[in-house]
Amino acid sequence: MQVQINNLFYAYPGGINALNGISFSIEPGEQVAIVGQNGAGKTTLARHLNGLLQPTSGQLTIGGWDTRSVSVAKLASRVGYVFQNPDEQLFCKTVGVEVAFGPKNLHYSPQRIDELVSEALALTELTEKRDINPYDLSPTGRKMVALASIISMDTPIVIFDEPTTGQDAASVARIASVIAHLRKHGKTVITITHDIDFCAENFERVIALSQGQVLLDGSANEVLGQQEILARTYVDPPQLTRLGIRLGIPGTIRSQVEFLAAYRTLTSKD
Repeated sequence: MQVQINNLFYAYPGGINALNGISFSIEPGEQVAIVGQNGAGKTTLARHLNGLLQPTSGQLTIGGWDTRSVSVAKLASRVGYVFQNPDEQLFCKTVGVEVAFGPKNLHYSPQRIDELVSEALALTELTEKRDINPYDLSPTGRKMVALASIISMDTPIVIFDEPTTGQDAASVARIASVIAHLRKHGKTVITITHDIDFCAENFERVIALSQGQVLLDGSANEVLGQQEILARTYVDPPQLTRLGIRLGIPGTIRSQVEFLAAYRTLTSKD
């Protein structure tokens, strides 16, 4: 299900221009990270993808649906959105009811709802917490409930808004495994993130925004290696990428495995 954005502009009431002529497409099954400083337009753009915001001008289509001509409820069958703050998203009395809410409203069969809920709870390690009130869980636990409540909807497109904010290493690893699961099942995953290391390790395409425009758009290796251009949007390349540059390692290093392999090759030549 293709996402197509053509010359998208958006101005908030009061005349603040948040998006200034954005154009790109995302193919079905792509894993895309959108990065940029605060105020670059990342979340504004993401909230256009599920119809929460409507373009001031330009066009955005989801699988051929113009977001201006379909309701948010209808778009929910194609786009799942995980908010940065789970407390803005959760409202049911138990984890199980919360995770079942989305698929029920998409009118799936009872059997399919049970299957989707069980799978989502297992992926987020919440199976044993099914009967607990989400607000009796830690912030990390509530984040997992928010993830599960979107995964259970089985939408072809899933958007994560700053998924790793406030999460410990174990939770970040769990989120990465959820994204890997979605990738394996052919889902399109779009992530808004400041966590450039998480971006480097989990996404193959990166779009960098600056002042409501696309500054860079390409493979993770191409984009994350352009240190000077990234600096214009106050984004540093990942730590291992910067270390590789300082050591004179050719190419763009994105993971520990890549770094160790490249470093062995470099030192073996000495």
